[in-house]
Amino acid sequence: MALSKFLDARNDYAFKRILGTEKNKDILIHFLNDILGFTGLAAIHDVEFLATILDPEIAAKKQSIVDVLCKDSQGSRYIIEMQFTKTKGFEKRAQYYAAKAYSSQADVGDQYHDLKGVIFIAIADFILFPNKLAYKSDHVTFDKMTFEHDLRDFSFTFIELPKFKKREDQLENIVEKWCYFFKHAGETSEDDLKKIIGSDLIIGRAYDKLNQYNWSKEERLAYDQTKKRTDDYLSSLEEKLHEGILIGQEKGKIEGRQEEKIEVAKNSLKAGVSIDVIAQITGLSHSEISQLKEKT
Repeated sequence: MALSKFLDARNDYAFKRILGTEKNKDILIHFLNDILGFTGLAAIHDVEFLATILDPEIAAKKQSIVDVLCKDSQGSRYIIEMQFTKTKGFEKRAQYYAAKAYSSQADVGDQYHDLKGVIFIAIADFILFPNKLAYKSDHVTFDKMTFEHDLRDFSFTFIELPKFKKREDQLENIVEKWCYFFKHAGETSEDDLKKIIGSDLIIGRAYDKLNQYNWSKEERLAYDQTKKRTDDYLSSLEEKLHEGILIGQEKGKIEGRQEEKIEVAKNSLKAGVSIDVIAQITGLSHSEISQLKEKT
């Protein structure tokens, strides 16, 4: 199979280049409207990018805590995250980010009724909710008795890419095209691209932004460095997992040998063998054998 000219949209640098830059703001606006189903009066027409550092301690380390943070003309905040690897407590981290974006609006003396809502969107390259079949899930706060949506300021949308199974010739709507884009852009051919784009020109623009021949040497270097960091991180996780398996196997062997010794000691006690002899045979201590004798 011929190599694709398109780079991987899941790469952190590529992701921010497509959705987190002023020159590609129209792609971000379309993405938000498409994923959230905003149309008509509810549609987003403009966004303003905000600083992605929300925590003073993190700011001191010059680290971003979210990939893309912006607000629309009504003041609502949008957080867009690309999560390549599964991390413990990602759902809680999503809520933490949303809470930070919400609370950061309020200065001393501000009125709480002026606070605007926060929408968190995560594209995850792993299974986040194993009990859910759908690749896209939307989470809001409802009254448990009446199902009324009274608390409207927080919304979470998760897209789990491993659950998205459609091929390029099976895509039925714009959400599916975005999912295919993030999962398969790096392996998309020119022939496939025509099937994918159809009349959705903004998807074509997103692919064009991933065309590696349109990237400068500096941009490609940043992309490659980001990929290396991700690969190194995945490799270290794999090594830890392998070490954990080996440790577990060794622990299992030790526990198995201990159980064998205990079984031999129990049978020997039933046969009337002395504790001294059993200790010599099994290596168990006198106190351990005495405890077994009390239980038999």
